[in-house]
Amino acid sequence: MHEHISTIRIRYSETDQMGVVYHGNYAQFFEIGRTEWLRTLGVTYKYMEKTGVMLPVISLNCNFKKSAFYDDFITIKTYLKKTPTVKIEFNYEIVNQDNDILCTGSTSLAFINSETKRPIRCPEYLLNKLNS
Repeated sequence: MHEHISTIRIRYSETDQMGVVYHGNYAQFFEIGRTEWLRTLGVTYKYMEKTGVMLPVISLNCNFKKSAFYDDFITIKTYLKKTPTVKIEFNYEIVNQDNDILCTGSTSLAFINSETKRPIRCPEYLLNKLNS
């Protein structure tokens, strides 16, 4: 399925005193990957919210392989596991500038009606973009 690549430089504020990226930042890296993945399809969280759709994370999995360090360039590879239904599942692979795998992971997000707070199916506009 569609894959997206995002590249960022590790900022000092994302590291501990040893210059190693704090593990909690990987959830934010995953978010960068999936928001940019959506943006390449012409969809944003802002648009989804305007159309009454919320997309909360319902699960997050992260497998650490190597450390990322201050001033490293990292690449976040983001892709879908399968066609979305009432949830959308992403896989991630984060590599450094030497192409060493730093982390792999996944997230699942549920499509929620913003008024009723109940699960809904993936919006047609997103499915249409995935199929075009």
